[in-house]
Amino acid sequence: MTTTTPAPASGRPTPARDADVERLRAAADFVREQETPDLLARVLPGLDGPELRAMTERCRFAHAALLVSPPDERVLRAELAAAGLSPDGEARPSVVVRDRMAARHGRGAGELDVRILRPEVYGPGGERRAVEVFVLTDPAGSAAAVAADERAADREAHLAFDVERPDPLVLRGLRAGFLRHGAAPDGGGYNPHEDGTVFYFAAPEETKTPYRRVELYARGDHRDVLAEHLAGGRDSHPAETLLRLLTGAWTTQALAACAELRLPEAMSPFTARGAEALARVVGARPENLATLLRYLAMVGVVAEEPGARGTFRLTEAGLLLREDAEGSVRALALMYGGPFYESFARLVHTVRTGEPGFEDRYGENHFDHFARDPELAARFDRSMTASAPVFDPLPWHPVVTAAAAAPGGRTVVDIAGGTGELLGRLLTAHPALRGVLLERAHVVEAARARLGAVAERCAFVTGDFADVPPGGDVYVLSRVLHDWDDERCRTILRHCAAAMPPEADLLIVERLLPEKPTPSLATAWDLHMMCNTGGRERTAASYARLLADAGLVLVGHSPLPLEAHVLRARRR
Repeated sequence: MTTTTPAPASGRPTPARDADVERLRAAADFVREQETPDLLARVLPGLDGPELRAMTERCRFAHAALLVSPPDERVLRAELAAAGLSPDGEARPSVVVRDRMAARHGRGAGELDVRILRPEVYGPGGERRAVEVFVLTDPAGSAAAVAADERAADREAHLAFDVERPDPLVLRGLRAGFLRHGAAPDGGGYNPHEDGTVFYFAAPEETKTPYRRVELYARGDHRDVLAEHLAGGRDSHPAETLLRLLTGAWTTQALAACAELRLPEAMSPFTARGAEALARVVGARPENLATLLRYLAMVGVVAEEPGARGTFRLTEAGLLLREDAEGSVRALALMYGGPFYESFARLVHTVRTGEPGFEDRYGENHFDHFARDPELAARFDRSMTASAPVFDPLPWHPVVTAAAAAPGGRTVVDIAGGTGELLGRLLTAHPALRGVLLERAHVVEAARARLGAVAERCAFVTGDFADVPPGGDVYVLSRVLHDWDDERCRTILRHCAAAMPPEADLLIVERLLPEKPTPSLATAWDLHMMCNTGGRERTAASYARLLADAGLVLVGHSPLPLEAHVLRARRR
């Protein structure tokens, strides 16, 4: 028998009320039944294997959403009760949905009263979830046409995934994954009433759920990443597109200037400050610093305080430009705004001749140039730690886990491992592991100091690729091969194969060029490596061929954060 609810005016049930109850009940049943990995695979057909596991680790299914339009609070409560749902307290304003609906129907935002309720339900494993109910309340009937159109089109119905431990890198990685599998940007916004940021996507045509929209929800203010998302979903004039691309160099220099001035150290994510006060701290002209701050706000590094124009606070992205921040990218900003910026001015020379622009600018390759300048070398080594999120979450790879669990422990050999960022993390996470770091002499000394207590379980070998030590159980080449051309890579891999015992594993960390023409960080880094080192990024198939030429075989590869992958190889 169909459950009905009374209409406030006549006391009789109405088809709209009946339909809302059925829709609420269906949404609740859907939410109760879903497992996150299965649902993600249905939402994004083609998402499977390691990439599915990586995405499942970073987000979880949280709710299904729909919009209802009762005339008042009493009817809403009755509808929820009839659907077996209990409201979670007072409805809160829904700024994002209100603004979307107002724009669609040519209404002022103040004309629509849209609120959110999230009645709680539980998933198959007891997970706490919700049905997100958008409530367009219309006691006077002035929004009847809006309500009817929205109910018929069901535009606000969507599935939502909550992002675990959101930060800009995780959000950009998840967003890239959705786009890579056919989803398209479809708006979003920041809700100050609950301090949360939403990213909407139109589901791919091939999606295997009845929902056509998907939401990523991130706790906190992530308007810097949101700006990129909203720009990605907007049609623009070709000239505007080109102008935005042509000004990319200005962004590089603005970020480098921000880091050089130590502006992030003078700012706070919690308290806004004006340009004059900041100028006194960093030693700058107030009016010029204000211009820089406005630009940095546009690209999401700082945010102008609402209601206090001319005052600025740091965003999460801006915090990473502090030298003392976990995962700091300050050194990287100074490298990209300094020597690498100058070498890119020689890109035409590189494309025409094949000689790296860095060598044309400085007269020598970048490794030799940095080795002769201790300060620059130290900055470069620090810049390499900016990609530390690639190594999270530890234990990083099943091969390492297996080595750590083996009786008597095993040895990991990190070849050209820099100052030991990866090796230090592995040794800290796995006390049974021993390590060997192969590097140049000045880098080895820096690594000893950086590794601290775990240096007791690490041997340090000074040398180059011809000195790969034998007898290890796991060998690692992390972001090394992309520095070199194919012939040099074959030589490096042959040295590894010669040193590796028959049962040893070789793990290679690199970004992989996509097999299909899809947006990828690897495509950008391919240009960077060509111009600065003469190296290149490669597809998995290209690495397989290089490995085969060195007597090794590619066993498989798994995704890591920041669009990196770890490839596993063994001797034939």
